Amino acid sequence: MKYWDIFESELGPIQVICDEEGVLGVEFGSEAPKEGLKKSTDLIKKTVLQLNEYLIGERTEFDLPLKPEGTAFQKKVWEALCTIPYGQTRSYKEIAVQIGNEKACRAVGMANNRNPISIIIPCHRVIGADKSLVGYGGGLNIKVKLLNLESPGVIWENY
Repeated sequence: MKYWDIFESELGPIQVICDEEGVLGVEFGSEAPKEGLKKSTDLIKKTVLQLNEYLIGERTEFDLPLKPEGTAFQKKVWEALCTIPYGQTRSYKEIAVQIGNEKACRAVGMANNRNPISIIIPCHRVIGADKSLVGYGGGLNIKVKLLNLESPGVIWENY
């Protein structure tokens, strides 16, 4: 069974989707998912707590069971994203090289775009090779806020 709830954050509404085993999704917006029961389970409450701690600068790593649904390639990319340290960024090419397929930059970008667990699987830390902010499912304004939260010495709006 899938469960979901929506909480308000400084980034706007964020939806958390879980099952009994792990976090399935963290998405921006208030549209109810097509399936599942609206219920704030213990795992949803723990996820919301950790997201709030992250958003106020008190948490740099998440301690949650993640269960993203995707292809084997997507999961490989998402695992690589989880190795990007807080406050750092990587290019699509660097992620492609890390997963052993340096020519897969475009495919890495597509997997990044399909990341179902925003913020926790830090797809916002992936930027263009020229340091450009080349898209984010939650919108570039949110990507800028997340990067500035993690790297206060860098002003990402100028890139």
